[in-house]
Amino acid sequence: MSAVPELTLNNGVRIPQLGFGTFQIPPEETREKTLAALEAGYRHIDTAEMYGNEKQVGQAVRDSGLDRGDVFVTSKLNNDAHAYDDALKAFDGTMEELGLDRLDLFLVHWPLPGRGDFVETWKAMEEIYRSGRARAIGVSNFQPSHLRRLLENSVVVPAVNQVEAHPYLTQDVVRAFGSEHGIATEAWSPIAQGKVLGDPVIQGIADRLGKSTAQVTLRWHLQRGDVVFPKSSSPERMAENFDLFDFELTEGDMGEISALNRDERTGPDPDRFNG
Repeated sequence: MSAVPELTLNNGVRIPQLGFGTFQIPPEETREKTLAALEAGYRHIDTAEMYGNEKQVGQAVRDSGLDRGDVFVTSKLNNDAHAYDDALKAFDGTMEELGLDRLDLFLVHWPLPGRGDFVETWKAMEEIYRSGRARAIGVSNFQPSHLRRLLENSVVVPAVNQVEAHPYLTQDVVRAFGSEHGIATEAWSPIAQGKVLGDPVIQGIADRLGKSTAQVTLRWHLQRGDVVFPKSSSPERMAENFDLFDFELTEGDMGEISALNRDERTGPDPDRFNG
């Protein structure tokens, strides 16, 4: 089994760079699929209250037989809980569902700029962090304008910003802002819901390397420094997505893939989405 590289977050917490995403996995399938991912070697599981499967993720972590300290678990605050007291209660609910004493990473799922004050939300996140019940806190789907306002009005710098990112949406501006301020970038929808898998540029690189286009795309993310969450319900595909550590993309390969950027989203625009 190849060792997954880790990144060090801005508070010193180590995070596995390759994780297993549970978005759109039905609750009744989540325990089984998460156990399969852990069996394949994944040690970072990403869930959210919004996904409705936190309970099953927690069950899988407990049932895996792995030491709790060996599995990094991330969850996210729901969009209906941005008020300070609501955020604290929602975190309590997440912990009860997961059945864990401590969460590795807790994120604000969306900034919702038209619905409320995410700075107030972040103050609740800081309180959760100070309590020690979350080892790190961060945000998801935040644009530089949202992050700038947060940094001007907060004490704790987000450890992570989880955003949609793939070769058709390279997120150079968001990633550069994060790098400047010590905020790690995590990529959701890393293969653009499959849209990039037939791209002739990626296919050409994959053919040369004897790898799949998904493997090449995920390797591109890793070499950029992203934390990435491929999602699959198939154990065979889970294993393929994990098999990323016996090859390397050249600088030319990286440039060709990055040049595919179209600023094309598969999900909502964070500046307009209000849940």
